[in-house]
Amino acid sequence: MKVTVVGAGSVGATCADVLAQKDIAKEVVLLDIKENYAEGKALDIWESSAVNYYDTRVVGSTNDYSKTAGSDVVVITSGIPRKPGMSRDDLISTNAKIVKSVTEQVVENSPNAIVIIVSNPLDVMTYAAYLTAKKPATKVFGMAGVLDTARFRAFLATELDCSPKDIQALLLGGHGDTMVPLPRYTTVGGIPVTELLDKETIDRIVQRTKKGGGEIVNLLGTSGWYAPGAAAAQMVEAILKDSKRIFPVCTMLNGEYGMENIALGVPVKLGKNGIEQVIELKLNDEEMNLMKESAVHVRGVMKVLDDMNLF
Repeated sequence: MKVTVVGAGSVGATCADVLAQKDIAKEVVLLDIKENYAEGKALDIWESSAVNYYDTRVVGSTNDYSKTAGSDVVVITSGIPRKPGMSRDDLISTNAKIVKSVTEQVVENSPNAIVIIVSNPLDVMTYAAYLTAKKPATKVFGMAGVLDTARFRAFLATELDCSPKDIQALLLGGHGDTMVPLPRYTTVGGIPVTELLDKETIDRIVQRTKKGGGEIVNLLGTSGWYAPGAAAAQMVEAILKDSKRIFPVCTMLNGEYGMENIALGVPVKLGKNGIEQVIELKLNDEEMNLMKESAVHVRGVMKVLDDMNLF
């Protein structure tokens, strides 16, 4: 099995490192446009193999996509962060061009690869990659919900003073302020979280989850990378092992939840074929309304991309 991670920044390098330590792939290729950057990160990761006891070979490449040929899964983290004075439209335009270029080269060298998008703004970049790759939505999708639920579970574990391993959670919708956490589907050791915490506490944790990325930015001056990198690696693991894990994933919907042609987070089953099933939950009126609100926001961002006529 071979995995490529495009973008050797903090998120991409963390993803490559976590994948190497899982020891589930024969090779992990780390690629970046910056001269020698991926090579240095990959060498550093490989040198830890004797310490962390894994055999996965980690190699780096400066923009040589031939090194990525034959990849089973490709994770795309490429893009720039939003800078002071940069409009949302400018960010979308810049990163969409990057994701488009990367996706074209990835698909050319690994036509059968499953593509996971981590680049931001996540929902619209997933849409951009889908349009570029010309693959089924089951093969091109985005990582957001795995990260968002991880944050939700971590915050709940802190509040309950329990192990995050015992918490199962789910959320829907866009990545960011319009995400839709679902406390009704959240359990702790099989116990509904609504029986362990009052509504006010749950609502506070939900709000913290929605602002989870911003909280890291306020503390560090940049976005996080350990949790996003590990979340992407977890998705890759589910695919390589064909483990049929149930994760919330950003995918193009085709009638599910009554929505068409929109990239939105929903629960899916991940296996060797990528998305093997989109799971439709029975949402109550409040949850469905929140889902629709999130969809309106995401459609607005997708329209910005459509109006740029890049595809």
